[in-house]
Amino acid sequence: MQNPEPLSDEEAEKIIRQMEERALKPVPKYSFGKGDHVIVTDGPFANFNGVVDMVSPERGKIRVLVSIFGRSTPVELEFGHVQKAG
Repeated sequence: MQNPEPLSDEEAEKIIRQMEERALKPVPKYSFGKGDHVIVTDGPFANFNGVVDMVSPERGKIRVLVSIFGRSTPVELEFGHVQKAG
């Protein structure tokens, strides 16, 4: 049986840095999927209803299509600024 090779200091630091970065990211209160109906709760689009167009969990962002002046407009928001409708 062979002994495993130890990690270099650089490899260990990289792994620790990645773990720390993941720990700092906010955990979404809701899970969103394309087509979900949501309500914007914060920011300039507060109280607008919309439909999820794209979810980017690694960035903690969600793109929502909201109706502005009768046109569907994509708005990028943070997970904490929206909630699932009804």
